[in-house]
Amino acid sequence: MNKFIFISIAIASFGLLANLDNMIQIPNSETLELPLPLPYERTKVSKKALNDFIANVDSNKQAIVIFGANWCPDCRVLEGTLRIPTIKKFMTQNFEILHIDLGRYDINMELLEVLGIPKQEGVPRVVIFDQNGSPLNLDTNDEWRTARDRKQQDIFNYFQSFVNKS
Repeated sequence: MNKFIFISIAIASFGLLANLDNMIQIPNSETLELPLPLPYERTKVSKKALNDFIANVDSNKQAIVIFGANWCPDCRVLEGTLRIPTIKKFMTQNFEILHIDLGRYDINMELLEVLGIPKQEGVPRVVIFDQNGSPLNLDTNDEWRTARDRKQQDIFNYFQSFVNKS
């Protein structure tokens, strides 16, 4: 049994390493800039506006919806990371992003359920869509609730891994 587990881990690790070879690396000269951005505006977003955003993204790009709030350090670190020049260029070329403010969990919460996410606290929540408007990462949409503890390259690799997935 242990031999099987070791082989499985080795195969999975090899696949992960092969994928890392294709990932764009952030130059050491590019770092998170302070002060961290405040990307959320306390604006009510309708279900129609959310669905229209997902449906009307440029045909060469994928939609991303990021639920968060400006009081959340992980939301601000995630957004600051997405603004690192190499990452920003990649994101602009491949994605269109909609930030949805959840306030103190008192605004736009119903939109989580529209996308198939249980209405619960904990942000940021990131939903990446394929080019047909289907969510790709519902099982890991809460991955960045600990963004401040993660390396910027790890965050970047996560987004890179979803480009042009169907």
